[in-house]
Amino acid sequence: MFQYGMHVDPQDLRNPERDRFVLSKGHAAVCMYITMAIRGFFDYREIVDTYGQLGSAYGMHPCKVQLPGVEVSTGSLGHGLPLATGMALHGKRSGMDHRVFTLMGDGETGEGSVWEAALAAHSNNLGNLVAFIDRNRQLMTSFSEERVKLEPYPDKWRAFGWNVIEVDGHDMAALVQAFDSLPAPDSDVPTVVICDTVKGKGVDFMERNLAWHAGSLNDTDLARALASLAHGRKAA
Repeated sequence: MFQYGMHVDPQDLRNPERDRFVLSKGHAAVCMYITMAIRGFFDYREIVDTYGQLGSAYGMHPCKVQLPGVEVSTGSLGHGLPLATGMALHGKRSGMDHRVFTLMGDGETGEGSVWEAALAAHSNNLGNLVAFIDRNRQLMTSFSEERVKLEPYPDKWRAFGWNVIEVDGHDMAALVQAFDSLPAPDSDVPTVVICDTVKGKGVDFMERNLAWHAGSLNDTDLARALASLAHGRKAA
């Protein structure tokens, strides 16, 4: 989102008209750090050298106190959409022409706070709110439909009054098209983009493997993963 679609400027962090981004699935912080570094917010080398270390600004969950440009400190799942809804409501009532984006995991949408926020967003006509959902169907120790019955997933969001876009979350062209088809920020209906994904996509020993939800690569694993990705590219 920081590379396409969001109106943000790392040199103007306090601009009230900037788009906002809330990483609800805060455990994916390292991906956000690197994306923001590419856009010019952070130093990539510093992320690589210090990530996850004691005293580093680049913790395993994002902290807005440590990192100007990060809108919200996140980590406890189910909070991103309520926070984004509040931001979008403020923007709407203030007559501002910006969007608020949030990225959620599908597992956290089992939280009641998510659906309370979904109701509030619809009832307050928050067309400036856009939620992206990583629909990978996996939780930390199980698959989502084994514990929480989310299907029919898109229909649940439609029932809460949201505009629903469904895409292949691994298809960059489809994601760009989803951005391009978003309603105007001053519209009255919030949008959810449900991204169908596979955890560990392209790495044969990681795909849909629950053991890798919180796994760490050693040198041997890294070599295997790179070889698997290279093989997949050749096959394509």
